Amino acid sequence: MAASTEPAEFISGARLDIAKMPGHWVLARMGKRVLRPGGLELTRRMLDNLAIGSNDRVVEFAPGLGVTARMALAHAPTAYTAIERDETAAAHMRSLLTNPSHRCLIGTAEQTRLDDAAATVVYGEAMLTMHAAAQKSRIVREAYRVLQPGGRYGIHELSLVPDELDDAFKDSVMRDLSAAIRVEARPLTTSEWRAALEAEGFEVVSTAHAPMHLLEPKRIIQDEGFGRAIRILFNVLRTPPARKRILAMRSIFRKYRAHLGAITLVARKPIGATL
Repeated sequence: MAASTEPAEFISGARLDIAKMPGHWVLARMGKRVLRPGGLELTRRMLDNLAIGSNDRVVEFAPGLGVTARMALAHAPTAYTAIERDETAAAHMRSLLTNPSHRCLIGTAEQTRLDDAAATVVYGEAMLTMHAAAQKSRIVREAYRVLQPGGRYGIHELSLVPDELDDAFKDSVMRDLSAAIRVEARPLTTSEWRAALEAEGFEVVSTAHAPMHLLEPKRIIQDEGFGRAIRILFNVLRTPPARKRILAMRSIFRKYRAHLGAITLVARKPIGATL
């Protein structure tokens, strides 16, 4: 494939057959850098609500291509640690980190190997959605352990709307979505996301929403800029297997547009917490 796809080499599994690879890898292979369901707008809201400052020690779960990392580092935290499970992606992240207090470690969001209370801010985006309830709980629990009392935890995920959706309909959405993106997708409603954080001891302090317009032209231009959006379009047009996958994903997103959204929540570990 001759298309210009500079992010692809940093994505785990980038050499897989396009027909089989997870949807976000397909998009990255076509040159898309912003892969979060609510786009840069909702990432900015999350970071604003986390209020990262110069005294903060920040931990990011699964930094991907490093787009949010750059935004977080612009707030000049005293320390930044990325936790990445894939060595190739970690090597890319390390190439972006020039400050001795910034690092990328190999690990998983449910087992970071960081010390208790090592961070004042933890965040992760577009990852909890891809896990079943038990693993969601383990990841949130790990964020709680890593945070010092009073620390903040931010997530940016896919959501289901409204809260009162029928369980059978939820199952249909998850089944169709998972088939389209080739990854198990288990988004939650707003109240369910809140409950998932509160069940592990967090106090939710802010919630914000955005439409799920990841593959809509206006959002792509907003997130990527006009020039890169044109390059992505060119890559997609000249790569039929990717075009087929992306159109299938967009079809599902549009089919359920009234019931798919993006959400960010920021929660706090209570001041008096002992863990």
